[in-house]
Amino acid sequence: MIYDTDPWLEPFRQAIDRRHERILSERKRLAGDGPLSQAVNNHIYYPLHKEGTQWVLREWAPNATRIYLIGDFNNWKRTEGYALKPVGGGNWEIRVPEFCLHHGDLYKLWVEWPGSGAERLPAYATRVVQDPDSKVFSAQVWAPSPYVWKHRRPGRRTHPLIYECHIGMSSEEEKVSSFDEFRTTVLPRVKALGYNVLQIMALQEHPYYGSFGYQVSNFFALSSRFGTPEEFKRLVDEAHAKGIAVIMDIVHSHSVINEAEGLGRLDGRDDLYFYKGPQGYHPAWGSRCFDYGKDEVKYFLLSNCKYWLEEYHLDGFRFDGVTSMLYWDHGLEKDFGDYSLYFDNGVDENAVCYLSLANMLIHEVLPNAITIAEDMSGMAGLAAPFKSGGMGFDFRMAMGIADHWIKWIKERTDEQWSMGEMWYELTNKRSDEHTISYAECHDQADVGDKTIIFRLLDKEMYDCMSKDSQSLIVDRGIALHKMIRLVTMATCGGGYLT
Repeated sequence: MIYDTDPWLEPFRQAIDRRHERILSERKRLAGDGPLSQAVNNHIYYPLHKEGTQWVLREWAPNATRIYLIGDFNNWKRTEGYALKPVGGGNWEIRVPEFCLHHGDLYKLWVEWPGSGAERLPAYATRVVQDPDSKVFSAQVWAPSPYVWKHRRPGRRTHPLIYECHIGMSSEEEKVSSFDEFRTTVLPRVKALGYNVLQIMALQEHPYYGSFGYQVSNFFALSSRFGTPEEFKRLVDEAHAKGIAVIMDIVHSHSVINEAEGLGRLDGRDDLYFYKGPQGYHPAWGSRCFDYGKDEVKYFLLSNCKYWLEEYHLDGFRFDGVTSMLYWDHGLEKDFGDYSLYFDNGVDENAVCYLSLANMLIHEVLPNAITIAEDMSGMAGLAAPFKSGGMGFDFRMAMGIADHWIKWIKERTDEQWSMGEMWYELTNKRSDEHTISYAECHDQADVGDKTIIFRLLDKEMYDCMSKDSQSLIVDRGIALHKMIRLVTMATCGGGYLT
């Protein structure tokens, strides 16, 4: 167990054992004696799909009194022929002949609850599109000929070299790029540079493009801004042909607050998928916080993991915002200088349990999967095997390294950098965990900050980048930039990201 290898954890032996037993008990309750992956199939049961000669759609909405399917096929009218029927457990269902719905049809749900009603998108919608004029989102019937996969997934990546990217921002032109453009112009370069993992941001549908995909509204829907599901599958397939694994930034730490296109008040209740009261609202992000203790939420999120692995042949996930999930206060304004903070009442044990189950499920479905946790708290056992008392992530992001590079560049000249301090910070990790090192990622480069090269060159960036210009600042900055990335990669404790 992790307390056998880390003496700092010995005082928390009982807490670790208790946490471990709770997760085992929860797994058994959800799956019995069988595989967890066989018990998690909401992504098959709920979304609009065909069963024989019928279209079937189901929705969990226990507070609803009436639900109608509305869309192009019935002129967006509430009619009895398209009314969902309650089938128990807060679930509603509709079955219509296959000729009633056609590929490309737009649809929504009209949900009524005591005293009111509104249009909603199905929680499990797998295709959502935005009207270019009104900007309104609708679900879309998507039933093309099935994509035929041509290439196997690559094998296990024990030392991932990760190329982080955003499809929409990948073009040199001033536009939102596409899956096809990325596949033909960027993917060959990723292969030529020697990367073996592609980490893609902003794949889950999100209403605000400027959120970089981190304000998710439709968790099962591939963002339609970048192309069709088949075009994305072709991108993944071609990456696999080049020996490159594909993982996605998956956002299970929160949900967009929107009601018209998100999960907010889907059946009129404020707490359907989220914690009740103030705990259900993220004070810093302005978003909704999942109630990881609810079975329906666990099944929703676990099925989401399984869906992306099976439907799009992805090879794993980087879980975003794990710190926010783990603590009731989301880790805000905390320095985590005391191990007791990993085991006291400030920890949301529901989230610990969910993340552990997610790792179990993912590695059942795909044993070679990569799971990476974005956590700045240093939660003990996060990236240790579950059998050892950990939560089962394969890697954790070494988030402190990027912060230290910024600190050193801002506060000292490079002549003052301490080799001993740099070595310590670059290699500082627990012996039982693998980490992903990086000098900078999108958090530093895009989200209200400056890139390393911009910090090193500053105003010289604007006037002295031409081959005809001579600048010692530019020459020295470029040399330091190369060394920063080299030493970060050379000292990594498992993998490297850029």
